[in-house]
Amino acid sequence: MKHKDGKPYPPNKNSKKIQVTLIVVVLCGFSFYLGGIFCSEKETYATKEVNREDETPIGNSAGSLQTRGNSFTECSADYQDYTPCTDPRRWKKYGLHRLTFMERHCPPNFERKECLVPPPDGYKVPIRWPKSKNECWYRNVPYDWINKQKSNQHWLVKEGEKFIFPGGGTMFPNGVGKYVDLMEDLIPQMKDGTVRTAIDTGCGVASWGGDLLDRGILTVSLAPRDNHEAQVQFALERGIPAVLGIISTQRLPFPSNSFDMAHCSRCLIPWTEFGGVYLLEVHRILRPGGFWVLSGPPVNYENRWRGWNTTIEEQRSDFEKLQDLLTSMCFKLFNKKDDIAVWQKLTDNSCYKKLDNPDNYPPKCDDGTEPDSAWYTPLRPCVVVPPATRKVKLNALAKWPERLHVAPERVSDIRGGSEGAFKHDDSKWKVRAKHYKKLLPAIGTEKIRNVMDMNTLYGGFAAALVEDPLWVMNVVSSYAANTLPVVYDRGLIGTFHDWCEAFSTYPRTYDLLHVDNLFTAESHRCEMKYVMLEMDRILRPNGYAIIRESSYFIDVVAPMAKGMRWSCRKEDTEYSGQNEKILICQKKLWYSKESSL
Repeated sequence: MKHKDGKPYPPNKNSKKIQVTLIVVVLCGFSFYLGGIFCSEKETYATKEVNREDETPIGNSAGSLQTRGNSFTECSADYQDYTPCTDPRRWKKYGLHRLTFMERHCPPNFERKECLVPPPDGYKVPIRWPKSKNECWYRNVPYDWINKQKSNQHWLVKEGEKFIFPGGGTMFPNGVGKYVDLMEDLIPQMKDGTVRTAIDTGCGVASWGGDLLDRGILTVSLAPRDNHEAQVQFALERGIPAVLGIISTQRLPFPSNSFDMAHCSRCLIPWTEFGGVYLLEVHRILRPGGFWVLSGPPVNYENRWRGWNTTIEEQRSDFEKLQDLLTSMCFKLFNKKDDIAVWQKLTDNSCYKKLDNPDNYPPKCDDGTEPDSAWYTPLRPCVVVPPATRKVKLNALAKWPERLHVAPERVSDIRGGSEGAFKHDDSKWKVRAKHYKKLLPAIGTEKIRNVMDMNTLYGGFAAALVEDPLWVMNVVSSYAANTLPVVYDRGLIGTFHDWCEAFSTYPRTYDLLHVDNLFTAESHRCEMKYVMLEMDRILRPNGYAIIRESSYFIDVVAPMAKGMRWSCRKEDTEYSGQNEKILICQKKLWYSKESSL
């Protein structure tokens, strides 16, 4: 320092000693702090041999993992059927208009649960496929309301400890088999491999989708969360593909021009109301040449109107309105008999030229509306015009099963996509699936029926397992490249989803979850802890997870899995590379501390 006149002060020896002492103290403290961090991190990620607590071991213990990390508490017993984004506890926050409250409304981050969802009292390992198609344990889906309300329609019957599914329905009192037989007579394309993918809106307990599985048709059964009926939970408990969903104000999470067939059996959707917006959404997701099937009001009104608490004049008017609306959307009446009417979406794009007339209703969607935008995208009362090329038309696709391994034209719409890239992916997953079966012999057995590929590209994992007695829900991130149309073009099913949120399903609905570099792709957007908790929620007790990730993420995920009571082991990939590893896990069956058992 200096005097006011600019001359320096003489040096102070005592001052220098104090400064040196302070520096030494600070350095020692900082060194102690760094040491604490190092020891803590080392303790968190150290790996040891795992204790085998699960009743069903997952194979060799070599490479097993046990880490000190997260430990998650149990959710209370009243959360046994918790569906975070379709939670009836939160319905009163949202409007009644068009049943908006039943759509996805995820809780804010500060309300997210960080606990493990317990099974109901008396929960048992689900009955295995194919027996599960016709029966399930009552305690796994303990709802009596649907049994009592639909007993005269033979949806299901409670017998002792089980629910039995006779295959009945509102519009098929003689059984779903005879109902589908009549439908096949009306649509011969259902029998020759032309029709492969279908969607059932208002699916009941998914008996229609279950019957079609035996006929080579893969169906997404769709129904909203309900306080009583739990239709989707019954479907998945039976081993039939299903998701929670409702056509309300948002688009369904599927790409345009994808399903070969859509079905509504007395689903009570007001098709001609609100500008026909619900039917316009069916038009969007149905490919040209695809079929829309309707049974129930106003079809066959001439013979049915007395049982519908209406008049024949009202029902005739409703049918005429429906027919006019479908014609304006470029559907034609394809066939009709008894209670079933079938319309076909035209493949000739000349029909859509009339939409250029400003007086025409519904109008053509403007160019700013992306046809495949389907994640929290509002429904609009306009027609999504399909491309004029053959790439999306039903009659341009190879018939099933040949279409599974034929590169769809839409692969070229993807950045970096090509026929060569598709073929490479197809071959790669054949090798990987073979390796997975060595690591997890349960694949291909009755232990695994409901499978989810949480981060698919072209559906290669599902294609490689197509001969096994299982089905795969292919999930494409709403933030990733739009590859889901390719999945549908090859005859597989899937959905868009953002893994920073909960999936649209009930707890305990999948036997196997497959993860391929999901954490690498999404960890910058959401905490892996919540993704892992969501995986635990939707995985069945004694179910499996295959997590394929970089070595770094495997070591981070392992302690979380341990904290969720999973038993895991680390394995090499099929190429024994060091940069990527596979974590094979199995979820333990446990019961709530609040259980009355």
